[in-house]
Amino acid sequence: MKDFKALATERYSVRKFDTKPVEQKKVDAILAVARLAPTAHNYQPQRLLVLNTADSLNKLKDCTNGHFNAPLAIIVCYDNQVSWKREYDDADLGTVDASIVGSHIMFQVADMGLGTTWIAHFDPAKVRTAYNLPDTIIPVAIFPIGYPHPDCVPTPGHTKRFELTSLVKYNSFD
Repeated sequence: MKDFKALATERYSVRKFDTKPVEQKKVDAILAVARLAPTAHNYQPQRLLVLNTADSLNKLKDCTNGHFNAPLAIIVCYDNQVSWKREYDDADLGTVDASIVGSHIMFQVADMGLGTTWIAHFDPAKVRTAYNLPDTIIPVAIFPIGYPHPDCVPTPGHTKRFELTSLVKYNSFD
């Protein structure tokens, strides 16, 4: 197990996968870590749809070009009847909760020597129809998962990061 900073530094968006299937033991480990993700008021609105059959993975190709022929995918959703709503502006924190779950998934995947990428470019209506999502289940992100293809490498701009001075302010934005 790597320390967190090394893991965060080394992981990258995998967009080319080997055909080797992901072992159920690893799928279970990913789901166990996703379950541990913190959520607003601990309401745990996350709902995970695991795609591990040829039929379900094929349907994904109609929803996004970000499937990358991975042997496994997880669609991270939330239930908007369960998610916490902030009282001041009624903001639904379900998307935030699902995003935290997605981050947990990404780092667990990388820690096990697998790869994934965060897919937000998908048609929610097609996902809803293809997988019979109830009206209260909101898809947030898709994670194609698998063993990186041997010739898969990070994109050229992967390591480019803004300086902290561009990203961080102390005490005020003045």
